[in-house]
Amino acid sequence: MAPQRFHEQFDQIQRSLPDVPLAMGPDDSAEFIYEKGVVLARDGEEAQVVEDAVRSHFTAAEGLVSDHVRRAGPHTNRSGITRIRVGDPGEGGRAGDRAVAGALRALRETEGRTGRRLVSRNHVVSIAVNACPGDEPVPVARAEQPNPAPARTGGDPGDRVGVLVIDTGLTHDYRSYPLLARTEGDVQVRETDDEGVLQQYVGHGTFIAGLVAAVAPHTDVTVRGTLNDAGAILESEFGERLFGAVEDGWPDIISLSAGTSNGRLDGLLGVAAFMEELRVRDTLLVAAAGNNASAAPFWPAAYASSPDHADAVLSVGALRGDGEFGACFSNHGSWVKAFAPGERLVSALTGFDTPVPYVYQHSTYETCRYGFTYSCTCRSPRHTGVLSEAQQTPPGKPDQVMFEGLASWSGTSFATPVAAGLVAAHMTENRVGDPRAAARELLAVHADFAEVRGAHVPALLPPTWRPVPVGPS
Repeated sequence: MAPQRFHEQFDQIQRSLPDVPLAMGPDDSAEFIYEKGVVLARDGEEAQVVEDAVRSHFTAAEGLVSDHVRRAGPHTNRSGITRIRVGDPGEGGRAGDRAVAGALRALRETEGRTGRRLVSRNHVVSIAVNACPGDEPVPVARAEQPNPAPARTGGDPGDRVGVLVIDTGLTHDYRSYPLLARTEGDVQVRETDDEGVLQQYVGHGTFIAGLVAAVAPHTDVTVRGTLNDAGAILESEFGERLFGAVEDGWPDIISLSAGTSNGRLDGLLGVAAFMEELRVRDTLLVAAAGNNASAAPFWPAAYASSPDHADAVLSVGALRGDGEFGACFSNHGSWVKAFAPGERLVSALTGFDTPVPYVYQHSTYETCRYGFTYSCTCRSPRHTGVLSEAQQTPPGKPDQVMFEGLASWSGTSFATPVAAGLVAAHMTENRVGDPRAAARELLAVHADFAEVRGAHVPALLPPTWRPVPVGPS
C-alpha cells in the first residue's frame, strides 16, 4: 500500500476510536494498526509471566520505564486474554511504539523456549484497515436490479439455514427491502452526523444481509452491530464480542467481513479462545481475505490454512467484475481458499428520508467512482466519501445523493456473504445439514475457476450473478 493511502486509513480508524491512541506496525513498516502502550497476554499464569518479564526487561533497559507496567483490564474474561499496560500511550507518534516493541522483545527468549507466543500487540480489527483501494456505496437507478439477482427457489423447505453476519448493524428501514423481511439484528446506532452527513460505513451490514438473502432466500439472517464504530474494534474486545454474538446459540454459518494482518503466521491472540471453541462446534466461519492486495495472512480468514481450523473456516477473496480474474484490491495466496464476485455488486442499502450530503474526491479513473476496475491499481487516486474516510472536505457544497433502496459497492467484504450464501443455498437444495460438509462439496463439485496473480483458484459464482464490464470506459 502507498504510504499516503495508509495514513489516510490510519486517520479514519483513529477517528472511529478517539479514546484509543494508535500506532502503525510493525515498527519498520505500515502493515497494521495497534493500540499504543498496551500488549495482550493469556490471562492467568501466562499474564503474570509476561508482566514480570516486561518489568524486569524495562528496569534493565535504557529509555524504558518499568513504572508503567501493570494490568490494564479484567484479569479474566471469555476471550481468555488480558491487557497489560507497558508504556505511556501519549508518548511518541504514529510510527510505532518503543514500549510495545520492548515488551515483545522481553518475551522473545521465553517464547523460543516454550515454542509458542506469549505476548502480542493489541491490533485493530476492521473492515477498513489497509483497504487498498477503498470504495463507497453509490446509489443506483430505481430500475436497476440486484446483482446477484434473487435466486428462484421452490417453497419454504422447512429447516432454514441460520446465517449470522458480524458487521456494522442494519439501517433503520432495512425491512423495506422485501428480501430482508425475515432478517433480525441490531440497528445502526447512528446513521448521520450532526450535519446530516452519512456516517462511516452505514449500510455495510444491510448490504451484506441483502447479498446473503439474494443468493440463499431460505435463510434466517441475523446481523450484529459488533463493528458499529466505523467498522473497527480492538482485538482485545473482538473475541469477547464474538462470544457475545453466539450467546443464543451457534448458527450454521458466520459471515465476517473484517480482520487484520499482524506480521505473523500464528493468528490473533485475542480470538484464539473463540477459534478453539469454533473448532469443536459445527459452525462454518466464512471470512474475508482482506483488501490489502497482499499475500500476507489476514486474520481470522487465514485460519483456513491451519490444520486445526481448515474445516471450520472458508477464507474468501474477491473477483473483479467479469469474474475471470482476481480484483486488484483483493488479498491472495494459498491461504485464500475460494474467490467470489466482489466488484460492483448491487444490493440493499435502503432509503433515507432526505438527500444525504456525500463528498467525492474524483479519481483519474472515473470508473473507480462506481467500483473497482482492473486498471484501478492501489496507487491510483480515487474518490472518497465522507462516510468512509473523513479527509479534508473539498470547498463548496457537498454532492447531495439519494439512496432509494439499492446501491452499488465493491470490496472483499461483499465476496464473503456471496460465498456464505452459496454454502447456505447448497445446504438447503441438497439437504446437507453440516455447513462444513456443504462447503467441501461446493468447492469440490460446483466451483468454477478463475485466475488470481497467475494462479488458478476455485471461483464460487452465483447462478444469478451478472458479470459487469471492466477497464476504463
